[in-house]
Amino acid sequence: GTASTLAIGSAAFGLNPNSAENITGKPEKDIVSIVRVKDNNISKAVEEAIDLLGGIKSVTRGQHRIMLKPNLTGDSPVFTTKPIVVKTLAQLMQKAGKEVMIGEGSAAASSFNVINNEIFRTKKREILDRMQQHVFDTLGYSEIAKSLNIPLINLHSGEIVEVPLKNGYAAKSVKIHKSLTEIDLLCSVPMMKTHTLATVTLAMKNLIGLYPGTEYYAVRSWLHDMASEAGSSGIAYEVIDMNNAVKTGLSVIDASTAMEGNGPSDGTLVDMGLIIAGTCPLAADMVGAALMGFEINEIPAIVLAHKSGMLPAGFDEIEIRGLKIDQCKRQFVKPDIYDWKAINKFWGVKEL
Repeated sequence: GTASTLAIGSAAFGLNPNSAENITGKPEKDIVSIVRVKDNNISKAVEEAIDLLGGIKSVTRGQHRIMLKPNLTGDSPVFTTKPIVVKTLAQLMQKAGKEVMIGEGSAAASSFNVINNEIFRTKKREILDRMQQHVFDTLGYSEIAKSLNIPLINLHSGEIVEVPLKNGYAAKSVKIHKSLTEIDLLCSVPMMKTHTLATVTLAMKNLIGLYPGTEYYAVRSWLHDMASEAGSSGIAYEVIDMNNAVKTGLSVIDASTAMEGNGPSDGTLVDMGLIIAGTCPLAADMVGAALMGFEINEIPAIVLAHKSGMLPAGFDEIEIRGLKIDQCKRQFVKPDIYDWKAINKFWGVKEL
């Protein structure tokens, strides 16, 4: 437990274990790459974004077991990470000799915990297991796993372990799937979206999918109830707690198609045509939010990350490679922001 917790800490605080120190003894800047998708070739853009970070061997140096975590909120391709992004990353990692797996714990799917347009909370394993399999199958992830011979891990159930948090906001520890403590590197692969609770959903927010439904209920309503009681604004407490519990060493934001307005599922699609990559999730999110036209202080999770001492503290500590923010920034339609306590009266309240 303790050794893995210690290893977890440095990665969580945005300290890139791969970054060299320069002569002054100061760590090198966190690198974020921005690449345009040309001729609809998303795969090529992903490869280019990784190359700009120094290549797959460099960003995974010393790390063998890697989990890719897409954002599969539900079973619709409209508001989820495109399978080609994850497939390309898996192939790059396999070529570099890595052991790869894909893990997710989806929030909701119709006929499982969404019935007649009403969303229910559930921690029943039989419902969650069938739902997760359905999401993997429907979105093409089962096919990828089969073709590349890599495991798909349902993070909702199975062997769950408790990870202590040094400075937990919502809780003193988090419960996660054991596989997350056995990997060397977690790669967060979100779709760029606005979010009515979190303002945006990018690399850090994507980790909400690591909270197992068998412990925290699917749609994580019990988790948000608990965090809200502790004072979480914009679900920032639960986002930062999970980011401090696991080792995210690479983030690849799928902004080929993005969502504005009332995301994460009811917004409007935007042809953003970008892939953003970075070894530090906070740096990737700062760049991602700026590309969406948001100020950093508008994103509760980023504000809390900075308050807790996570780095980089500002854009002067980030080196952007590829396109510049000003070359591809777009003013997204902002979401209507709701406080969790306002929606939990009617959303995800009833239990299955």
